[in-house]
Amino acid sequence: MPADTNPYGDIFGGWLLSIMDSAAGTVAARFSRGRAVTIAIDGMTFHRPVKVGDVVSVYANVVTTGRSSMKIEVSAWRRVRAGEETDRVTHALFTFVAIGDDGRPRVIRE
Repeated sequence: MPADTNPYGDIFGGWLLSIMDSAAGTVAARFSRGRAVTIAIDGMTFHRPVKVGDVVSVYANVVTTGRSSMKIEVSAWRRVRAGEETDRVTHALFTFVAIGDDGRPRVIRE
């Protein structure tokens, strides 16, 4: 939406980052079967701008796991609303840690 753009009509990178973090968080919670929090984002690179009206799709998948942590690869793609061609606009590696009700790391059970 226009409120999420800079004066040139490009979507703010922070808006896109929050959408990617939300997607990664959904994958982390499902994989760890509970609460999980972002602890790091590595290597975010913006390849192309996202314009107002573009359709944005975000894909996330777990690539590695530790005792309580997960690395989740996330990529965002854009498509002009009336078009078919898609472009990857950014990608990043998110690290999440599974935590318990006490807010401390917990073991991920597979």
